[in-house]
Amino acid sequence: MTFGFAPSAASSITTADSVTRLARMLEPAEWAAAGIPLLRSPREVVSGLHSRHRPTPATAVVAVLDHEERLAASASFAPRAAPVDGWEFRNALLAHLRRVIPHDLRRRTPVRTAVLLYCRDGDERWTEEDGAWMWGLRDACTLHGLRCGAYITLTRGGWQVLGEGRGGRRPNSESPPESLAGTVSDSAPSPLRSGGGAVEALRRVAAR
Repeated sequence: MTFGFAPSAASSITTADSVTRLARMLEPAEWAAAGIPLLRSPREVVSGLHSRHRPTPATAVVAVLDHEERLAASASFAPRAAPVDGWEFRNALLAHLRRVIPHDLRRRTPVRTAVLLYCRDGDERWTEEDGAWMWGLRDACTLHGLRCGAYITLTRGGWQVLGEGRGGRRPNSESPPESLAGTVSDSAPSPLRSGGGAVEALRRVAAR
């Protein structure tokens, strides 16, 4: 007679859950092949979001850009401590998008683009957490009628647009934010709606 231990139902559920979570993330090659639109001025976008939201590690900043890459709305938040899961990240992103900007689901083709800046510890190399954020951003954009835009990490070493190889040393997770006036061009026309009830009016240029 052979004695042994059968795998418990709890361990089976845990294994299945881990496999499911792994399916809800994107590898860098998958992200690069997804046709994510390139930012014309990534440093300007990063500096503007850094100045407005002053993110610290474990802070996500989701922003919506119009067709001319001007900032229409943004929100920052710290995801709750939980296992890395693209589904959880998708829900958090979608909740904040719904608070700061109406959906574009009635349009045949999205005209606005959502980008995500995630401030975290570590270096610029891709992590499973990045993969889960990528999956979450792509899905949240689909559900809100937006184009899925760049995923940007902000670490101690600087910022990087994952999947593109573009980045810089400043701003970084430890650098002080630049003056907002220095990060916004004179042509930026409209008020910015951001999460948390804060409304920041961008400078306008009077029509001549």
